[in-house]
Amino acid sequence: MKLLKKLFISAALFSLILGGCTNEQDAVSQPKQEQATSQKTEAKSATTENAEIPEKLKKPIKIAAIMQMSIGTFSSQYIAGVKEQVEKFGGEVQIYNADNDLSKMASYVETAITQNVDAILLDHGRADALQAPVEKAVAKGIAVVAFDNDLNVPGVTVIDQDDYSLAWKTLKTLAEDLNGEGEIVTIWVGGFTPMERRHIIYDAFKKRYPNIKEVAKFGTASANTALDTQAQMEAILKKYPNKGDIDAVFATWDEFAKGAVRAIQQAGRNEIKVYGIDLSDEDLQMIQQNNSPWVATTATDPAEVGRVQVRFAYQKMAGEKTPNIYSLEPHLVKKADLPNEQISMKQLGEYIEGWGKSNVAVSPWMKALEEQVKK
Repeated sequence: MKLLKKLFISAALFSLILGGCTNEQDAVSQPKQEQATSQKTEAKSATTENAEIPEKLKKPIKIAAIMQMSIGTFSSQYIAGVKEQVEKFGGEVQIYNADNDLSKMASYVETAITQNVDAILLDHGRADALQAPVEKAVAKGIAVVAFDNDLNVPGVTVIDQDDYSLAWKTLKTLAEDLNGEGEIVTIWVGGFTPMERRHIIYDAFKKRYPNIKEVAKFGTASANTALDTQAQMEAILKKYPNKGDIDAVFATWDEFAKGAVRAIQQAGRNEIKVYGIDLSDEDLQMIQQNNSPWVATTATDPAEVGRVQVRFAYQKMAGEKTPNIYSLEPHLVKKADLPNEQISMKQLGEYIEGWGKSNVAVSPWMKALEEQVKK
């Protein structure tokens, strides 16, 4: 009975997680709906032109962006998105990199409070290290928006990439390509909120596809993650030297995927396919290479993540109501769907429907604020 009960709970949890990852928007519109949408758009444009900039935002805003770590091109593009949006709003942003030291990250929050910043943006981190200083910041009236964090503090908005969906879309593609059976290597590391969430889906995936066997699992987050992963993957390839020993690699982070791809290419083992999570311009170049083993990844636009986080912070400073949690919709990017010629992330929307078209956390006065900054 206990076993049956556990199986029932696991199945219910799995269904709940996957159900929550589906898109609730109906893409079909009737002519009357289209007319109504057009009228709303016109009304919104008129409202935007006459929107009053909130009093608090008429002066330059000081923001502290505090990162648990800054590794790879995903992080650099995320930072670029933060800076771009803050500059458009006429604010100032100071970037702090805690070098994967949570105590240092917490001290940076304390520093930001002492410096009387108007808003704090958190990138990763964990509640057990940040709860107290974040509560202190909120009590002082500082707007706080976190990305990929497990904080649950009243007044703090936490955004993420919907890590459950990220993992499931990639893993489902892997399973379909393998026709439900094969040997895989998994690259994962604990200690990070998004990684823990992705692993929940990985555990469910193994139950859903019992004929897909894990032959090896490793992963280390370091200052040279891609290089370290490459060395570790090279050791795995030597341990499993024959074609058919390994069919695919599931990489839970693009830095892991880059290291795995380079090891596979150098060993001439391109029969092994790589399925990743996250995307950057550097990743896109690797995916588009001739005979690249990296065949699919699921991601959100890292620059748009940064822009959305800034917009939520400005809405908070304007006194507007913001959600406690918000998940950005991730997109599956398959090598087969991309053109032969090299493209950049800015062009990806031409080939992947919905990419880079987020209108999240947008208020009518934001356009007026941007226009004021231009003058």
